[in-house]
Amino acid sequence: MITTPPAAAQRDIYTVTRLNREVRHLLEQQWGQVWLVGEVSNFSRPGSGHWYFSLKDNDAQISCAMFRGNNQRVRVPVNAGMQVMVRGRISLYEPRGNYQLIVEHLEPAGEGLLQQQFEALKRALAAEGLFAPERKKPLPERVRRLGVITSPSGAALHDVLSVLQRRDPSLHVIVYPAQVQGQEAPGALRYALSRAVQRNEVDALLITRGGGSLEDLWAFNDEGLARDIAACPLPTVSAVGHEVDFTIADFVADLRAATPSAAAELLSQDMQHYARHLQQLEQRSVRAWHTQFQGKQTLVRHLHARLQPLNPQRRIEQQSQQLDGLNERLLRSMQQRLRQQTQQHLSLLHRLQQQHPERDIQSLKSNLSQLQNRLQHAMRAFVRNKQKHFVAQQQALHIVSPLNTLARGYSMTFDEQQQLVRDATEVKPGQLITTRLGQGHLVSRVEQTHKD
Repeated sequence: MITTPPAAAQRDIYTVTRLNREVRHLLEQQWGQVWLVGEVSNFSRPGSGHWYFSLKDNDAQISCAMFRGNNQRVRVPVNAGMQVMVRGRISLYEPRGNYQLIVEHLEPAGEGLLQQQFEALKRALAAEGLFAPERKKPLPERVRRLGVITSPSGAALHDVLSVLQRRDPSLHVIVYPAQVQGQEAPGALRYALSRAVQRNEVDALLITRGGGSLEDLWAFNDEGLARDIAACPLPTVSAVGHEVDFTIADFVADLRAATPSAAAELLSQDMQHYARHLQQLEQRSVRAWHTQFQGKQTLVRHLHARLQPLNPQRRIEQQSQQLDGLNERLLRSMQQRLRQQTQQHLSLLHRLQQQHPERDIQSLKSNLSQLQNRLQHAMRAFVRNKQKHFVAQQQALHIVSPLNTLARGYSMTFDEQQQLVRDATEVKPGQLITTRLGQGHLVSRVEQTHKD
């Protein structure tokens, strides 16, 4: 039994171009933006200014492209072997059918991973309600005994004590020493906090340290420490780092201060009302900003989804990669043409050497040698004539030279300003004069002057 295939009109036959285009649209719409960590390899930077490289881990790798408009914002040098974290979107390079990642942001992996861990823990604790304003305890109207958990040798304690001494010298401070940096720091901070709770001898607790990098402040992002602070029955204030630094301890504490000095001011007597009012305004501002931000973020996602099918940036990026490919082909073609021209030049040079007019050159060399000899004889005669003329001129000059006159017994006298003395009245008794002889000179002092 013979079966015939379905008519061609019943088939949906794709071209390669159509298939790659639809696969690219599917990847871009399905995945959107992703964060990826890996090691840079096969890094290249063509004349267009775009970056092409691969990101790999122990088992796999992916091709990446980062266009010039985005890589100009990268503030660190990128090279092969570097661990990075990137944000980009999944795409496909249609001319070659290559699956790739279009990178829009790149940063070193270390700090980025810590920031990701920070954000993940922040979201988890916020979902549990540990940051909720309603669970935070108010500070007492008057703090008479303040506990400070920090390093006893750090600058933060010095700043706190200086501010408290200036604002409220009667306030009693109890320091619970703890390590504030390094692997042992979270345990030391939790131990100091537990001692303060057990002794129950202060009205409020201040947890503080000076500024530093994200790694330096990492002890205050410990989950166990955050839960201990949340469960602490004493009112807690967190003042870690500088004003721009935020830690998990800041969010879970009853109150966050921008700096150790600011915390000391908030805990001082004359700043209590302002601190409560500022905290209320901050909470209201954060809630309002968060609500507005979520609304704007939803609107941006909606507009971005509508814009994606119409965005000319995708086509520009594809054509930019295609242009890089054409540039490579052009370079190879030019190199091949150069090799052909070089071979042709060598062939013509060989033919020219075979027809070289060697005999004419030898004859011309002989004539040139004769002319050179004649020129040398003429130059010698010219130099001799000039030497004789120079000797005659020198003798004539010597005859009229004042030095020759001095040699015959005459002399010249100069005053202290080295001006020639022509009249005895030009000098005064006691003045030094210099007399130039034919050989050497005399320095003398005037005793008397006479005018003839």
